[in-house]
Parts: sequence; structure tokens; C-alpha cells
Amino acid sequence: MKLVFLASIARDLRWFKSYYVSVFPDGRIRAETQFRSLQELLKANPYIGHPSEKGDEVRELHVPRTPFTFLYRVLEERLEILRVLDTRADWSGGGE
Repeated sequence: MKLVFLASIARDLRWFKSYYVSVFPDGRIRAETQFRSLQELLKANPYIGHPSEKGDEVRELHVPRTPFTFLYRVLEERLEILRVLDTRADWSGGGE
């Protein structure tokens, strides 16, 4: 199964990388390794994440030992990564 990162999540991915670099001394390597592992896990098990309340057909997969969650959609021939959310932030639109 092909994994596609939508162009609209570039900011999310920069924050994910920045978080690792600032929090962990070996942040870049750890982020890249975990990111690749998560991609392989999703490709092998597209329905591993749980259904999300954020939209129809959207699933969530939490990144272990981080505040990040991947929002994605399973389509016939590909997986679309819709967001990489920092779960510490308020995404309801009601706050800063």
C-alpha cells in the first residue's frame, strides 16, 4: 500500500522534527527512525489506528512516547496522512 503525505501537513512535519531535536539530544536520528517505523507499520496494517471523531473515514495512530498523533485515511490503493497533531495543542478552534 502506498503512503501519501498531503502537502498541507508540511508545517506539522517541521514541528514533529523540531520537537525531537529540542527535547532529545539524539532527536533527529530518533525522529527519523520512529517516523520510518511508523510508516512501515501503517503500510503493513492500515487499520491499526482507531476511528477518529475528526471526520468520516479518518483514523488516528498515536506515536508512542510522544505527544503526536497521525490522522490518516485509508483509500483503496493508498493511505493519506492528513495531519500530524501535537495533542497538547487545542485543535477545537476555541482557544490559542
